[in-house]
Amino acid sequence: MPFPQEFINILSEILADQERERLTDALQTDPQVSIRLNPAVKETPEMVTDSLGCKPDGRVLWAEDAVYLDHRPQFTLDPLLHQGCYYVQEASSMFLEQAVRKCVTGPVKALDLCAAPGGKSTLLASLLPEGSLLVSNEIQRGRAQILAENMTKWGRPGVIVTCNSPKQIGQSNLMFDLIAVDAPCSGEGMFRKDEGAVADWSLQNVEMCAARQRQIIEDIWPALKPGGCMIYSTCTFNRYEDEDNVRWIIDRFGAEAIAIEIKPEWNIAGCLTDDSLPVYHFMQHRTRGEGFFLCLLRKPDGAFREMNVRPFKTDPSIPAECRGWLCGNFEFAKKGDSIIAMPSGLASVMSQVGQELYPLAAGIETAVLKGRDWVPAHALAMSSAINRNAFCNVGVSRQQALAYLHCDALHLEDAPRGMVLLTYKDLPLGFAKNLGNRANNMYPQEWRIRIQVS
Repeated sequence: MPFPQEFINILSEILADQERERLTDALQTDPQVSIRLNPAVKETPEMVTDSLGCKPDGRVLWAEDAVYLDHRPQFTLDPLLHQGCYYVQEASSMFLEQAVRKCVTGPVKALDLCAAPGGKSTLLASLLPEGSLLVSNEIQRGRAQILAENMTKWGRPGVIVTCNSPKQIGQSNLMFDLIAVDAPCSGEGMFRKDEGAVADWSLQNVEMCAARQRQIIEDIWPALKPGGCMIYSTCTFNRYEDEDNVRWIIDRFGAEAIAIEIKPEWNIAGCLTDDSLPVYHFMQHRTRGEGFFLCLLRKPDGAFREMNVRPFKTDPSIPAECRGWLCGNFEFAKKGDSIIAMPSGLASVMSQVGQELYPLAAGIETAVLKGRDWVPAHALAMSSAINRNAFCNVGVSRQQALAYLHCDALHLEDAPRGMVLLTYKDLPLGFAKNLGNRANNMYPQEWRIRIQVS
């Protein structure tokens, strides 16, 4: 594909001619395919790749639970994807793991500001220590719905998905120990994955993106605790959105850029300008992944006012049966026709976040009201905290699993009548109500597989 001359000129500002040509050549090749396993599920890479009909093609060196695949399979037709066993994520962006390991040593309140569709939020949910809260935010409503679906499937209880602007969060009473800002950018690093990104690229768009990124940081900076860390990242190469914006954050807010330990064999590039900043560039001719840039920044220490959080207690009208559907310590609340469970140590602050922001999903939706009865919600089946012993577990075949995910009618001939938890490969798939001659499929219609499954 031909690249705009202005794009070549921008690359020439940061790369020598030979390396620039190596990069543009690499942008003409096929993208790498990689997945990251859900450590809460404990599936091996081989189990997942067997299900996908492909082979592992090496580890992602900077991410503990990630592997490359030898080709891109039809992910949609693998039930394990819908069970939250893994997430399809571009490998370079998984370097976020190294930044988190550098700056997080105990439970934190974290915000993923530009989180959709969920790659970095699912990674954060797996990495953050027990007792941490993750607010996973997306400003665009449609993308926020997709984010909520992916976070629900990942199954971590201490997560809230919100749909707010950076300014709204920055003006709230909330403060975070860690904020990840994967800023909307000109997308140069995605050129070989998305030819539309090439067509949309222009120097004017680069300038607009750089200005918008600064505005996002300006808006959200008040929500970062003094002494807290911000992970700033883009999927682009140019200095205006990368090094120049990092320098602006340092000069504007007195932030400190923090070095992250990397290994030579990872082949990550450092600062590409005259500035000696500890920043990290992934480029297709050097690393197995797409274009990516990251810098870890620390806000100066200073006084701040802790948010006053009111103690939260479980609604006494919550049925004991519903409380027994989860393992561990949870507080429960009713929200409309749903019962929501929140980890006991986080319930107060999660309730406060729900009042300050616009939540789409919070904690674990445990039950929904159907007529006069509370029935288990699909999010319960996806949760790592589900008490499987509270339900009759019914194993299904791959074809039955796909039919369920397609929202087709089910026939469970050997299953008892009533509510059952369907499993595939001994992992929860979802709920069905078996009536004998047929079973009511309780999979969310809005999540159903829309392509042919048989």
